[in-house]
Amino acid sequence: MASLTPADASPKPLAAEPPRGAGKVLFALTALQFIAAVDFMVVMPLGPHLLASLHLDARDFGWLVAGYTLAAGLAGLLVSPWLDRWPRKPTYLAVSLGLVAGAVASAFARDYAFLLGARCLAGACAGIHGGLTLAMVADVFPPAWRGRATGRLMLAFAVASVAGVPLSLALANHSGWRAPFLLLAALGLPLILLAARILPAPNRPAPGPAQSWFARLCGTLTVPVHRRALGLTALLMAGAFAVIPFLGTALVANAGVGVAQLPAVFIVGGLLTLGVAPLTGRCVDRFGAGRVFPFAAGGAALLLVAVTHLPAVGFAVATPVAAALMAANAARMVSALSLITASVEPARRAGFLAANAAVQHLASGAGTLLAGLVLQGGSGEPLRSFGTVGILAAGATLASLAVAARIRPVA
Repeated sequence: MASLTPADASPKPLAAEPPRGAGKVLFALTALQFIAAVDFMVVMPLGPHLLASLHLDARDFGWLVAGYTLAAGLAGLLVSPWLDRWPRKPTYLAVSLGLVAGAVASAFARDYAFLLGARCLAGACAGIHGGLTLAMVADVFPPAWRGRATGRLMLAFAVASVAGVPLSLALANHSGWRAPFLLLAALGLPLILLAARILPAPNRPAPGPAQSWFARLCGTLTVPVHRRALGLTALLMAGAFAVIPFLGTALVANAGVGVAQLPAVFIVGGLLTLGVAPLTGRCVDRFGAGRVFPFAAGGAALLLVAVTHLPAVGFAVATPVAAALMAANAARMVSALSLITASVEPARRAGFLAANAAVQHLASGAGTLLAGLVLQGGSGEPLRSFGTVGILAAGATLASLAVAARIRPVA
């Protein structure tokens, strides 16, 4: 039987320190990634508020989450052939401003259709933002340090869980669900000004022959290792986002967690992720992403099943299970992104990572929409068939192991 261990599985020697100023660049990228993370994440635990305020059911709410991710995927796919032709810094700042505009539009939405459009605007900018962020990290940090850099970048999601989402939920409880989006806009604008000063000067566009959009896209998608990396991303995200968008609603409706207790659930999950994400990055740099990823993915699959089968156990039992799932998801993504980034040639990096972000968002939206078709229930009712969704999500996560085993780093 052929080995399923990727070529990068052997322990790696430590490299020299990253270039001077790399820490400041990572801080600026992480700070804006925090804004993007909260903007996306907060809609999911706001589910009980939105269902009650706008009189939505599970399918409507699924479209709010999926609209964001599908818009992100389409936008990333449309621009990915050109990102290596555009200077990174101005493009990054422009899409960051778009994220802030999407938050403002969400805050002033007066009905479901307007809110859905605002989430699509924010998602379209996020689809480009995520790929550019990873490309800039890979540009600044040498390969032996990218695992740690990616792990620290993922701390944005942990801090979003510890501080951003709980504070947003507290604001929503006190001032309504629009208040968190206004706070994000108020925080995002000064961070964009900070990034304009800290980020490195615009890069020179990658040289190459003039090609059409379609030809450049095909050039990215037809590379065998790129196809495998995109397949890995699709399986991971479809599995995770069949469950995660409905987690807050299910904890309240199925597991007996109170609405006022939801912020504490995300605080515990974020604190656990704060420790797990950088530890995973160090393990990736030491042992290789190919050895770390199977443990992270296997743990995530087990927890997807566990959290979707929780009965009315209350806050004390549901919280550690949900928190462990958040941490396992972060570990899985740190190792997977490290594996994927290492498989791409530098000259193709921004374009491929934008295409990868597009697949990530499209697969997330597809997973959420499919789960919405399976689930039943809504405002004031338990979510039914959540356990079935969890089993399907775990299956997709386990299938990713075979795909990851065939991904090789650039020599």
